[in-house]
Amino acid sequence: MPYERVRDLPESVKDNLPKHAQEIYREAYNSAWEQYDEPEERRGGASREETAHRVAWAAVKKKYEKGDDGKWHAKD
Repeated sequence: MPYERVRDLPESVKDNLPKHAQEIYREAYNSAWEQYDEPEERRGGASREETAHRVAWAAVKKKYEKGDDGKWHAKD
């Protein structure tokens, strides 16, 4: 189900990502939720929710990376 607000994101996202990365995650998740609504549009029989989470993490990883300190940082 799409997320209306950043504060609605799963704890695993809110507890680990900076605010801007959370916004990217939410937007990408919601977009993927709409885009991959039919099972034949998804890879490997993944659920709609699983696909949306994968797309969201991929979007975050384009702009952020996990540092040696275990925290997510914007890429240079």
